[in-house]
Amino acid sequence: MASPNITVDEVRNILAEVIEVLESADYAPKLDEAKEAAGNEMLKMMQIVFPMVVQIQMETIKRHGFSNTREGIVQFTQLVREMESDSEVARLHSRIRSHYLPPVSISSNVDTSL
Repeated sequence: MASPNITVDEVRNILAEVIEVLESADYAPKLDEAKEAAGNEMLKMMQIVFPMVVQIQMETIKRHGFSNTREGIVQFTQLVREMESDSEVARLHSRIRSHYLPPVSISSNVDTSL
């Protein structure tokens, strides 16, 4: 169980560690391969890529006192969301999410004649 006194700086450091692992030579090629397999389909992203990202997060947060369980990742994610008023926490969290959320394109060719 993590300390309730975890600071914004500690959360920033943990998020930066997660990004470092996600973008490392060990994991980046595996993630790229998984993303390619998922294509731009959200369901496949959630089935293939998201679990890989969560596993990396779990292994990182356990080194900082969180449990290496679903409960631990939920607790950490809630803490991050509470701290997203800090622009750096928000930026880092968004960068992690970009690994499993496909880019959203908004078409300017929307048919409004319906």
